[in-house]
Amino acid sequence: MLKDYLKNQRELVDSNIEYYLNKLEYPNVIADGMRYSVLNGGKRLRPILLLMVLELYGMKKEMGLPVAVAIELIHSYSLVHDDLPALDNDDYRRGKLTTHKKFGEAEAILIGDALLTHSFSLIAEETKEVSPEKLLKIIGMTSRYAGINGMIGGQTIDIESEKKKVSLDILKYIHENKTGKLIKLPIEIGAIICNSTKDEYDALVKYAEGIGLAFQIKDDILDIEGEFEKIGKPVGSDLELEKTTYPSLFGLNKSKEILKEVLEEAKKSLEIFPKEKVEIFNELADYIGIREN
Repeated sequence: MLKDYLKNQRELVDSNIEYYLNKLEYPNVIADGMRYSVLNGGKRLRPILLLMVLELYGMKKEMGLPVAVAIELIHSYSLVHDDLPALDNDDYRRGKLTTHKKFGEAEAILIGDALLTHSFSLIAEETKEVSPEKLLKIIGMTSRYAGINGMIGGQTIDIESEKKKVSLDILKYIHENKTGKLIKLPIEIGAIICNSTKDEYDALVKYAEGIGLAFQIKDDILDIEGEFEKIGKPVGSDLELEKTTYPSLFGLNKSKEILKEVLEEAKKSLEIFPKEKVEIFNELADYIGIREN
């Protein structure tokens, strides 16, 4: 069930990404690079999470699709910049050449910049049937979670922590911000659009924080156990950069135990909702724990 659900949702997201990005034409290298960077594969987890919350409350997906696409553009921009020689210096992403290898380093910087800035244009100009008050809140939250108090903050501390043994608190900060904030963002935005109660909002946030942490722990594990053909990038890059990870702190087996515990807590947080309504959320949590890419 989950496999078909994710496939259908991903196709919906991809068709909307293509619709919005195909409107861009000039400069060609930027427009082409933006499409290449976003449409070269990917699970579309973040936009799908937003659509899942809308479905949970029986709201129309169209209300959230422009924001969902915008979040994926922000995620893609972060990957384009992560892959640059100054950061991770990766040649492959999702089994294909990274953007700077395909278009050039200077062009990749600008392509990433364009993805980030264009995302806010989509939120502000393409979102329909959402009140200006909610839209302002969504824009503020998006900029906060993508910036110094979110993804950029986590990325910075991650870079500063290379070739160092850092504490669990620092590692949690990196995971919660570098990866977790952009996974929490679509769920919080969905809750804002759907007028969730405080208890419902808190439950959804707890779930989002749980799967966000689990996603990163699983990434740490895959960097040791994964296969290039499945994860689409070289295995062992964390070891090469001497990064502190869950396996480096706790060992591989203990990290797997922690992953399982985190996912169980995430699922438990949704018990406030009828079981049948959050079945897909629980299936997704289980999938995060067993994914191979």
